[in-house]
Formats: sequence, structure tokens, C-alpha cells
Amino acid sequence: MSETEPYFPWGRGAATGVGSMPGDDAREAAKAVLGTFEALPHLPELPARGPGADMPGRTAGLLAELYVQAEPSGWRLADRPGRDTRRARSWLGEDLDALEEFAGEHTGALKVQAVGPWTLAAALQRRNGEAMLGDAGACRDLAASLREGLAAHLAEVARRVPQARLVLQLDEPSLPRVLGGRVPTASGYRRYAPVEGTVAESALRDLVSGLAADAHAHLPVIFHCCAPGAPFGLLRRAGATGFSFDAAQLAGERGAADEAREAEDTALGEAVEDGLALFAGVVPGAVSDAAELSDPASSVSGVRSLWRRLGLAPGLLSESVVVTPACGLAGSAPAAARAVLAHCVRAAGSLADDPE
Repeated sequence: MSETEPYFPWGRGAATGVGSMPGDDAREAAKAVLGTFEALPHLPELPARGPGADMPGRTAGLLAELYVQAEPSGWRLADRPGRDTRRARSWLGEDLDALEEFAGEHTGALKVQAVGPWTLAAALQRRNGEAMLGDAGACRDLAASLREGLAAHLAEVARRVPQARLVLQLDEPSLPRVLGGRVPTASGYRRYAPVEGTVAESALRDLVSGLAADAHAHLPVIFHCCAPGAPFGLLRRAGATGFSFDAAQLAGERGAADEAREAEDTALGEAVEDGLALFAGVVPGAVSDAAELSDPASSVSGVRSLWRRLGLAPGLLSESVVVTPACGLAGSAPAAARAVLAHCVRAAGSLADDPE
């Protein structure tokens, strides 16, 4: 990575949000995000609006030729687009209108988020009430539908913000449970069989490469997983540009066994040396006001410690690390959420000013 030419489209010392924001006002959320993040703003998500604005429902609204309806047990496949699909698409349209209003002239990187195929397969039900995860053919159909729907969504964002450099975040918080066979069946008495790592990796790689072939050849793809045991090696091999994670869930931060910490450190170190970015969730999102936040330098002290532990060059730190909240901010008060976003920017500046 050159000292004068940033490797990633967001440049050095960047910060961004994970995705969700509090409230139900798309314009206020877009205004807050675009007014805070210059290097890497994101398309806000507002799950407080209800079914269809939640993570799986919002992404299900993007699917091509697959439709869902809200049931008491969750999202279930439907034969045709009904009220719930239309509502999810309508809310996304409101979000895109607000984005276009506040970011229409934006010329830098711009991040959009969607649920990845494995977390979506664990969340969406077939007509018999069982998750799509339990049917290998259904998982393949879902991944293909998601690829087509995401390609259309990215094209729409590019039309509305034509000078932006798009970045895609795929949310896979359930991936460790999918790989470990820990997703419960509809009855709750059993667990779905674990998905083999090679199968999961292949599906993700096909999605990333397929989107690149759909006129997004230079699309950076960030995999987000805020759960313990994120499979960094698998995601790197699947074609990730970077990982987004809750730093408190790292094995070292949790006081896990030396072997687990060493394996995770190795995976992260190899990723950075291969040119991948780390979106480090180091700023807590569950705060009631700004007074609960530490000073910016303290917020990123764990990142500096990780860097020293990995033996990586300090000069790579602000190039490779993007500072984020630990997870989404949907449960925060609006003022607290804005304070967290602003704190991320200051913490990223601290890394850039003093990488050691």
C-alpha cells in the first residue's frame, strides 16, 4: 500500500456506521449519517418502522422472484408479492429518496448493507415453517435470487448517487451458528445440520464474483459478523475486501484459550497482509449519552494492542482499519446515536494521528 495513494476508496483514517439507526425518519437518519461521515457514509436502516424494515425483511424485499410474508414465527416464503413485500420495498424507496437528497453529489465511497445468504437462509422459512437452511436446493435458489436482487439494488443506488464509489456490506451474524450446527429447527428441539465450510465459502465466493461480473467489477465487499467465532479465514477465501466485527468478541478480548486467540490472530494478520481492511467495532453503541463514551484515544487502544500483537507495521494501521460502532444503533436514543457516530470519527482521527 502506497504512502501517498490510499489503497481503499475511503482513504486513511476513515470511520463509518454498521447500518441501523434509531427512529423512523429516513431524512433525519440520512442527514445525520451524511453530516458525520465524509470518507465513508452509509445508507441508514431504520428497523423501528416494523416488519419489512428489519434486517431479514429489508433484504427479502430485494430478492428476485422470491417473495415473503410476515408470520408470527417470522418471515415465510409466499407465492406472490403481497403487502409485506410491497411495504419493505416502499420503505427502502424512502431511504433511497433521502440518500439521494443528502448524498446526490457525493463523490467518495458510499456503503450499502444487506443480509448475506447464510444468515438469510437461517431467518427465512419455507412454506412448511422450517428454515430455508434445512434444504440445500433452497439455499442455492436463495443465493441466486439474492445476487440478482443485489445487482439491481446497487444499480439503483449508483443511478441516484452517480459519482459515488459503492461499497457493499454483507451482514452474516448467524454464520458461526450455521457452520456450527447451532440454528434451531421450527420445533426448537433439534438443530439443523452444520453447513460444511467449503459449501458456505463457495456460496459466498459465487455471490461476490457474480456481483463483480454484474457491472460492479471493482465493488469492495465487507463481511460483517458481530458474533463470537467469526470465520475470518473462510471469508477471506470467499473474496472479502474486509471484515466488520465487534472487537469485544475477539478471542483475545474475551480471555479465550491461547490456541483460539492464536488462530484468530493468525487469520487477522494474514488478512491484513493480503490487503484486507478491518472494520473494527470499538465504540459501544448502547450508550444513553455522550458522557458514557471514553476519550477517542482510549476507544482505539485495543486496536493498537491488536496491531502490536500481530506484529504489523504501524503505518498500515490507519490505512487498513475503519472505526465503527460495535454493532447497529437501532436501540439507541437519537442524540446518543449521533454522539456515537461523531465519536467514531474522532477515534479514527486518533489512529491516523498516532498509529503507535
